[in-house]
Amino acid sequence: MLMRDDIGVLLLGARGVIYALDINNISVKKSEVYWRVTDEKQRECKYKGKHAEVECRNYIRTLHKVNDTTMFVCGTNAFSPICDYMTYTNGQLRLEGKQEEGKGKCPFDPFQRYSSLMVGSDLYSATSINFLGSEPVVLRSSNLALRTEFKSSWLSEPNFIYMDFVPESEASADGDDDKVYLFFSENAMEYDFYSKVAVSRVARVCKGDMGGQRTLQRKWTSFLKARLDCSLPGPSLPPIVQDVFLLRHEDWRQSVFYAVFTPQSSLSQVSAVCAYSVSATRDIFNEGKFKTPVAVETSHVKWVMYTGEVPVPRPGACINNVARKMGMNRSLDLPDKTLQFIRDRPLMDEIVRPLTGGPLLLKQGALLTRIVVDRVQALDGEKHAVMFIGTENGYVHKAVNYVGEMFIIEEIQVFRTAEPISVLRLLSHKGQLFAGSKFGAVQIPISNCSRYDTCVDCILARDPYCVWDLSMKQCSSVYTSSPSDSVQSLKEGDLSKCPNLGPVAVVDVTLVPGNNIRLTCQLHSNLAKVLWRFSDEALHTSNKYYVFSWGLLILNASKSDSGLYSCVSVEWIGGRTYNRTVAVYRLQLHTGVDLSSTPGTGVKNSTEPSEPPNTAAPDPEDPQTPENQSETSRVARLEVAVALLALLCLALMAVIFWFWGRRRFLKLAKPSKESEVKRPSAEYMHIPNRTSEIKLLGPEPGRPCIANNNHSVVDFKGNGEHHFTPMANISSLEGLGFINDESEI
Repeated sequence: MLMRDDIGVLLLGARGVIYALDINNISVKKSEVYWRVTDEKQRECKYKGKHAEVECRNYIRTLHKVNDTTMFVCGTNAFSPICDYMTYTNGQLRLEGKQEEGKGKCPFDPFQRYSSLMVGSDLYSATSINFLGSEPVVLRSSNLALRTEFKSSWLSEPNFIYMDFVPESEASADGDDDKVYLFFSENAMEYDFYSKVAVSRVARVCKGDMGGQRTLQRKWTSFLKARLDCSLPGPSLPPIVQDVFLLRHEDWRQSVFYAVFTPQSSLSQVSAVCAYSVSATRDIFNEGKFKTPVAVETSHVKWVMYTGEVPVPRPGACINNVARKMGMNRSLDLPDKTLQFIRDRPLMDEIVRPLTGGPLLLKQGALLTRIVVDRVQALDGEKHAVMFIGTENGYVHKAVNYVGEMFIIEEIQVFRTAEPISVLRLLSHKGQLFAGSKFGAVQIPISNCSRYDTCVDCILARDPYCVWDLSMKQCSSVYTSSPSDSVQSLKEGDLSKCPNLGPVAVVDVTLVPGNNIRLTCQLHSNLAKVLWRFSDEALHTSNKYYVFSWGLLILNASKSDSGLYSCVSVEWIGGRTYNRTVAVYRLQLHTGVDLSSTPGTGVKNSTEPSEPPNTAAPDPEDPQTPENQSETSRVARLEVAVALLALLCLALMAVIFWFWGRRRFLKLAKPSKESEVKRPSAEYMHIPNRTSEIKLLGPEPGRPCIANNNHSVVDFKGNGEHHFTPMANISSLEGLGFINDESEI
């Protein structure tokens, strides 16, 4: 996926085709260009043991901007990578036909992770350079091409994740060069295990690297790597990095890498997000100690910290003022001693640790897959980093950290099926987020403040994009509201400036002794807990009451259960508790007259902070639906009826067997010629199969994407309200921008 806001299109690389979509509404397809594999290439791929219709196709894996009208594009081309240039002029996509070798620029395997980056006119790529995928390489394709050394100490079965450019030469006191950072995972060489253990890495190279003169000819002289740490709770193997995003700052030293990690073992379902300072990472490569291999008795090699003398200029360093003073203006001028050192010792001893000392976010459940981060300025002028995190089941989590407290603002289900989000792109200045899977792409607004109907919901949502407009009496965008007439409280969730909520209407409910009564209660926040009160006493699950997330069940109601029941939403924010009355019911004893549920008098609603209650509401699982629960007396009568019917059936069967046995005994006792007559063969009767109505469980037709907000339970609306059709054809989605063709995304 390539965002080209300058020409108003979003480019999607698919199987055998590239789409140009309107970046403001990706449901509008502006153009497309097909790039299919030839029959000859497909046959060759099939002969090599690959699947003709799946693997032996041309999957577009590389899309980069070259200039205002030209893009660089590469495809797998049936395990024979190929690249070309593509233009977008007069609303039409067109391949230039300037095809070139794609080996090292694009992976052979369409399903293999890889990364690439265009810096100026130079393409940096990290992928495998052979058909089998056994020769990994970090390559710069330019007039002076460079690559990594093919040694396990440089790259050991890596899985490449992300690349980005950092302009470290800007305002550099020591005349340093710009860097390209690479994130990946590989087999650890510094640990002495019986089996292979993967670790996460960050590596970097210098933009001005030209390779060595004799040693490391046309190889990187600045390739250094270090282990990336993001510790999960409890003893576990090192987590594996899955995606990275660079949140840039005007001063590159304050830029931050945000990375998503998942557990290495399938026994754990905890994902994490860690943040790393670009400046601290740079210091490890520029000043840290190296690891070196040594021979030991128990193993052929072991990696330990190097304690010897480090050559000058420093191995792995870019050409800086120190090297220039020594008369070395290019990497070609570096001495062999420096180059031999870095060839044998590319690994740093120090570990790159998180900016906050540990994970920013820990998430149990569906694993996290992708991440992008936006920076938004709140009403008080403070800037906050808002993370948008994709999951393996098709959700996007919107999260922010307030003074060490991680707060998930909302969870948006963007795909009807549990499809992993494989692409996530952010267009910050337009407030748009683009998510992609192997089946389609979705456009999502980064905020929708209109979802919050009241001041309380708007403030407690703690969404930095949203403020409560006192004059308009609505939740509005922080960018369009006047600071003097707006209210926002992100860290404390202070509701003191919100107008008091009106009283909650009392609903009368008829109480019939012996019946089970269900009282519903819909909480406004997913972070809140429910607390039921009866006669000012907290109710808990017992043999009399069953408290669950969306209501209360009163079992075998009696006259003593008459009275006032209130449902209270209890939410903890910043160490304070907010109680909010959501629903009130008055149970009245049945008098023989049919009483309908009508609103009665109001009960005052309060959202004032209070101390945490001594009796917290439990959070059990929801019970069965009330329709399936019978009244006690009716169940008893039914059991008696069933028992009598069973006895009657047994008696009837006994009588039938008695008559049948008596008749058979009489026939055997009475000899007859008829018994000597051959009995005609019985005819087989066809018994038709019993048909039954079958209901398939699944999404209902017209079911929209759901935004699981903290303070609203409403349908997700992207560019309007988007409904899925019940059929598998996803091309008819309105507004979600799904593409359906003979080529699948």
